[in-house]
Amino acid sequence: MFFRIIYLSLSQNIPVMRPIYTWQHPTWPEFTWDNSRLINLLSEVRNLEGRIQGLMGGLGFEVQNKTSLDVMTEEVVRSSEIEGETLNYDKVRSSMAIKLGIEVEGLPSADNYTEGIVQVMLDAVRGRDKALTHERLFNWHAALFPTGRSGMSPITVAAYRVGKEPMQVVSGAMGKEKVHYEAPKSEDVPAMMDDFLSWANADNNIDPVLKAAIAHMWFVAIHPFDDGNGRLARTITDMLLAKADGMPHRFYSMSAEILKERKAYYEILEKTTTGSTDITAWLEWFLQTMKSAIFRSESMVQRVIKKASFWQRNREVSMNERQVKVINRLWDDFEGKLTTSKWAKMTKTSQATALRDITDLIEKGILIISDDGGRSTNYLLKE
Repeated sequence: MFFRIIYLSLSQNIPVMRPIYTWQHPTWPEFTWDNSRLINLLSEVRNLEGRIQGLMGGLGFEVQNKTSLDVMTEEVVRSSEIEGETLNYDKVRSSMAIKLGIEVEGLPSADNYTEGIVQVMLDAVRGRDKALTHERLFNWHAALFPTGRSGMSPITVAAYRVGKEPMQVVSGAMGKEKVHYEAPKSEDVPAMMDDFLSWANADNNIDPVLKAAIAHMWFVAIHPFDDGNGRLARTITDMLLAKADGMPHRFYSMSAEILKERKAYYEILEKTTTGSTDITAWLEWFLQTMKSAIFRSESMVQRVIKKASFWQRNREVSMNERQVKVINRLWDDFEGKLTTSKWAKMTKTSQATALRDITDLIEKGILIISDDGGRSTNYLLKE
């Protein structure tokens, strides 16, 4: 399900039943939650954080950087995908690698738009201890919308939204729209953002992970920009989680998990931003999603460790450039089964050359023939 933003003309006199939104509640923005429902889950998340940090701490600097490259590339790509925008994964990875000082081969050069989006992520994570300000948010917003347009529509860029028309988040065909949310009046946004930023930069008596979750929901509730609010909310979340972790890199991707549960994500935000200021359900959802993200990251880190061990064991084995390239793909992001034809396609060679490369690696104990049958012979890494 995809949503769009509309501004309802004040001349449209449409009789509708309007819910009470969180920002209209008398106690806004004094959020409440039930600690008894969160304490065990929060403890689990904190323990998992410690475990992933311990795993990463035992790796060398180079491996840490490459793991962070994988995670932050995925975070950028998936955060945009949540909003229905598809970025070129290789271009994002190329830009991220250059900025992290990591050498990569065979990746395309990034365009200016991709460079800007990557820079937003790195500014948030590397600048996790810097104050979050209006100007910093405006710079991030300008990077997301360098042309001053969202799709074909002109929008206010690098400034909060303006205008007197109510801003609504809707889905459905024209004339059959379902209103999921109506944001505060544009004239109220600057003062609301003053309150939000003061809170975000203060040393609150709140667990840092919960603070990241609250900030995400609070920012979405204000909806301060014409577009890009979801992506910026997730960027702020990454910044505060990096601060909570106390690390200059990201080792798990919240956006990758949110994308898997996108429908539930929108539903819980809609529920939380309507009615009272009790946000317990949102905090539970956020913590559970973070837990899943760390579990997934732990599996990835274990794979990185195995990959490093593999190359260490086989450092004296002679391999050509094609063989090294395919083996690295098998460790990283290869989907499906390795066959001679896939090898030929990846390395842009003939199937005869591919078969010679594969046979050579079998003889050297690097590859084995899979015994799972099938119409074509396929091969596996001997880990």
